[in-house]
Amino acid sequence: MSAVGLQCLPAGADDAARLAARLGIPLHEIDVHRFPDGELRVTVAEAAATVILYLPLDRPNEKLLTLMFAAEALRRGGAKRLVLVAPYLCYMRQDAAFHPGEAISQKAIGALIARTVDRVLTVDAHLHRTKKIADVFPGIAADDLSAMPAIAEALRGIAPDTVVVGPDEESQGWVSDLAGRLGLTAAVARKTRGGDRSVRIAFPDPTLFKDRPVLLVDDIVSSGGTLIACAEALALAGARSIDAVITHALFPPEMTGAFTRAGIRSIRSTTSVPHPTNAIALDGILAAALLKEIGT
Repeated sequence: MSAVGLQCLPAGADDAARLAARLGIPLHEIDVHRFPDGELRVTVAEAAATVILYLPLDRPNEKLLTLMFAAEALRRGGAKRLVLVAPYLCYMRQDAAFHPGEAISQKAIGALIARTVDRVLTVDAHLHRTKKIADVFPGIAADDLSAMPAIAEALRGIAPDTVVVGPDEESQGWVSDLAGRLGLTAAVARKTRGGDRSVRIAFPDPTLFKDRPVLLVDDIVSSGGTLIACAEALALAGARSIDAVITHALFPPEMTGAFTRAGIRSIRSTTSVPHPTNAIALDGILAAALLKEIGT
């Protein structure tokens, strides 16, 4: 039995391969067979003493079952430690019951994963009222990494008069972080949400953007309504150009046209979720956080 190995699903194999190469450990793909009735048969490779499971949890329902089944097979095969690397972590939005009878998905999924693995590693988890990622996963180690170092490295050489813009008050932390790393001006919009796809955006000082390039930064883009509303407000304020960088690109690729029509020149995302806009690799920050798993 080898000391450490990495296993992944085929959909994330390219990103997992870069991570395995950085760590100098073997990579194997998990096989998932779907029966006609929708049930799954999951087959893992030979277990190492420590198995790193690379599993971005976008479109999560089937993947959560795959994780449970893979963990069962690996434990039975002799794995002593399971480390889940989920660059995107699902079901974090619902961290409270906003209406009678609602399930708190963050609590349920956190408890499920905590019973399944020994450590969780994620990137820019979508936390609101929950202050620490450790509170999501009772009894196990958990790390919530920032994508900003990787994004800043990818943006070296950006125009010095660029304004880094966040779409709402919640983005203040990472927008300030990125702007500080790049020596740029930061600004944050005020967002009023009318529903899942209805938002209004306003800026305290719209004149800040006149004839200047703007970099829109968001952690998650799903429906795309916030990004579009923000871009339209920036175009109205006279921004010279608008580009966007996203940590987690969850939107359908066919929405790119709507973003272009709103004035967004380019969209780049990190590799937290496989997506056509992927341009910023996360394997560097993930590998650094995993070094202790391989004894270095």
